[in-house]
This record gives sequence, C-alpha cells and structure tokens, in this order.
Amino acid sequence: MSERSKSIAVIIVAAGKGERVGVDGNEVPKQYRLVAGTPVLSRSIKAFLDHPQVTHVLPVINEQHRERFDNLGLGDPRLLPAIGGGANRQASVLAGLMALGPLRPDLVLIHDAARPMVSLEVIGDVIALLQNLDGALPALPLTDTIKRSIDGRQVAATEDRRQLSAAQTPQGFRFGQILSAHMRAVNVRREFTDDAEIAEWAGLRVGMVMGDVENFKLTYPEDFVRAEHILTGAKQMETRIGTGYDVHSFEPGDAVWLCGVRIPYKAKLNGHSDADVSLHALTDAILGAIGEGDIGVHFPPSDMQWKGAASTIFLRHASELVARLGGRIVNCDVTIVAEAPKIGPHASAMRAVIAETLGISASRVAVKATTNEKLGFIGREEGIVAMASASVEVPRID
Repeated sequence: MSERSKSIAVIIVAAGKGERVGVDGNEVPKQYRLVAGTPVLSRSIKAFLDHPQVTHVLPVINEQHRERFDNLGLGDPRLLPAIGGGANRQASVLAGLMALGPLRPDLVLIHDAARPMVSLEVIGDVIALLQNLDGALPALPLTDTIKRSIDGRQVAATEDRRQLSAAQTPQGFRFGQILSAHMRAVNVRREFTDDAEIAEWAGLRVGMVMGDVENFKLTYPEDFVRAEHILTGAKQMETRIGTGYDVHSFEPGDAVWLCGVRIPYKAKLNGHSDADVSLHALTDAILGAIGEGDIGVHFPPSDMQWKGAASTIFLRHASELVARLGGRIVNCDVTIVAEAPKIGPHASAMRAVIAETLGISASRVAVKATTNEKLGFIGREEGIVAMASASVEVPRID
C-alpha cells in the first residue's frame, strides 16, 4: 500500500490550562490567544487540514474551554468533534488515541497546539519517515554548549551537544503500536515527557527528521511577540493612541450595564443598545486609534437590530478591525465618572469582561472610577460619563 493511500489521523493536544504565558488570573489560555489576528489553536489545526495526506484531525481540549473552542467556528469534513483531555499531556494523548480507535487509522501524528507555525514540509517529512520506521519526530541540533548541574548553581558536567537534539512535534507513529505503548505506559510509575519517549520505552524504532526553527512552542510572552513578527512578515510596527468619551442619562429601571457587568441600581442608562457608556467610550478609543470613525458609523442607532444589543458586540468588532490590520491591542484604560452606583466592587469583573472580549490579558486593562464631587448633572445623579484610551500596535504603512 502506498504511503499516500494510508489513512493518517492527527491529534492536536490542547487540553492544558495555558497559564504559564501570563501573569494574570484572567489570562486567556494560550491556545486561544490571537497571533496575527488568529487564535493559536485555529492555526495549528489549519496547518494539518492544509496537508493533502491528512485524513482526520482530532482536537483534544480542556472541557473548561469548550465554549472557547466552539467559538473558533472551525469547519471541515476531516475535523472530528473535539474531545476532553486528561489530567496531563500523557493522559490527553491516550484519550485521543482511544477516540480514534473506531477509525483505525494507519498512522497517527501527535502535535502540540502551542506550535502553530508547523510547516507542510515538516509534516510531510515525518510522514515519509514512517514508511521505514515505527516512529518519527522533527528535531533541531543544539547549538549552545549544554551544562549539567545537580543544584542549578554549580556545573557538574558538560554534555556532548553533538549527540543531543531538541525535539519538536508532530511526532508520528503507526497507530496500533503507539496506542498499545500508551496503554502499557499507564501502569508505569513515571510521567513521560513526550510520545517519542513512550515509543522508545516500548522498544519501537524512532527516527528524526530536520525540524524547523519557526516550529517553536509558545510558552512565554516573548514567544508570542516573536510569532507575531514572523507571521506579519516582521513588518515594522508603530504604536497609536485613541481616546473615547460617552455620556448617558438615567431613566427608570433596576440596573445599569458598565464594562459588560450588570449592576443592580434604582435606575438604568438610557440608550439604544444596552447603554453601556463605558464600553461605548472604549470602543470609540480603539476605533480612533486605527482611524475607523466612531461607534455610530459601524452601529447606527437608527438600525433596529442593535436595539438592546450587548455592547461587547461593538467592542469585539473594534478588536477584529485591529486584527485585520495585523495589529494588536496593547492596553486600554477606562475611567467612569458617577456618584452612584459604586464601581469598586465590580472593577475586577469588568476588567475580566473587557479582557475576554478583546482577547488580551486583564493585566492590560484598567478600570477606574471617580465621582464629580456632587457637581453638575453627574453630581445630581442624572447620568454617567465614561472616558477611555487605548493603545494599539499596527504595521507601519508609510
């Protein structure tokens, strides 16, 4: 049977919490963060769907991220329904292998979702090597001198780097063999670092193909910066600043919406949408930074489809316009001016909503509140004012 006629399934391992990349508890998991306007997981999946020899792609996700995955809107007849992963990577891969059992693919490739820039060439090389071996993985020779240390402070030995390589994914195997090896490994009192190690432990013949320096794993914040530069063609970026201002009066009601959070109150804000004065100001700030007018241009109040609409829709749209330019939102700052209701108890939730909507860390979002010292219409509790600023990075065009 020729290699092209073999059925080849791919497991995309995306079940981790993805917390290491950020410093804030509200950090978007790294597999769902945007890189050059596209979620990391979407890029990883598409890389394999673009390869003509791949017959099935199975995402293994964290069940707590199910809604995030569904919101990716991925669609392809070769893309299988995502399944939930296990407590660690090894358990997640086994769950994926078990789920592929009824399909009985000839070969399986196992790939980390956090490597979104894997090339078609690397994928093809791994598949080709499986014609003669039980397993294959891409790897890069080490260029730095490697020191061994027992305590992390004193050098105990210098390794021969000529015998060492840095492993990447996808790692490919004959399906039946790696499934059997993983099932046996469950009973071993140790956690294997990757699937190739399990294959080696099981006595399978594993070979290496040349890896790719751009097939690196997104782990730390600087990795995302590097990936952004690569995917945008290393264009020179420039920072732009936008500001926004909005005001809404009170009318009879029982709650107000501020920064996407519903706050019970003796009145509500008057407006065509949900009247979230703070998100309106922030949306205008982002639109202003990229020269795209104001919120009324994109969502006219005369259009009845926006009556009562959640203002997070407007904010997300502004974020998407930045992404289409190949840019990113660096940070945003919202100031709410009101005598009441009290904002402080809700500030953390507000930052979380904004961060979620924009796809950025909550550490890049500030929400502040002040009163008007009982002066003017704000002091008379007739309405609320919000001011916002946003900084974005976009490719320089002049």
